[in-house]
Amino acid sequence: MADRHPSQVLALVIGAAYVVVGLAGWLVTGFDDFATPNTGETLLGFELNPLHNIVHLVIGAAGLAMWRTLDTAKTFGWLLFVGYGATFVYGLLIDKTSDANFLSLNGADDGLHLVSALAGLAVALWPVGERRSASASAR
Repeated sequence: MADRHPSQVLALVIGAAYVVVGLAGWLVTGFDDFATPNTGETLLGFELNPLHNIVHLVIGAAGLAMWRTLDTAKTFGWLLFVGYGATFVYGLLIDKTSDANFLSLNGADDGLHLVSALAGLAVALWPVGERRSASASAR
């Protein structure tokens, strides 16, 4: 792991975290009410439904698949930034009590989506020179 760029390590950690959250979400929601808004079912304060769990699993699997090379890790970072940035804005704009809330979002989700978008930006924009200078100093 020492020879991996920080973007790759972050992509791996974020991917693994989202897989764990997606799997844990199933323990809370089961498989009923697939895209029901406002389920009231929460995991550590974050509201979920089965569709939301699937989104977490897909994003986590993407991180686990894309962390191995720097280019794909940075692409994963951009996907996180765009996807979660859009989800953050969506969560702010929708009425959380309406049927438009098909991911069963709450305010805590909005905050986590902003943090995820910013983490994706960090993965995407982490300077590549950092890796080279670290390798050079290790010699």
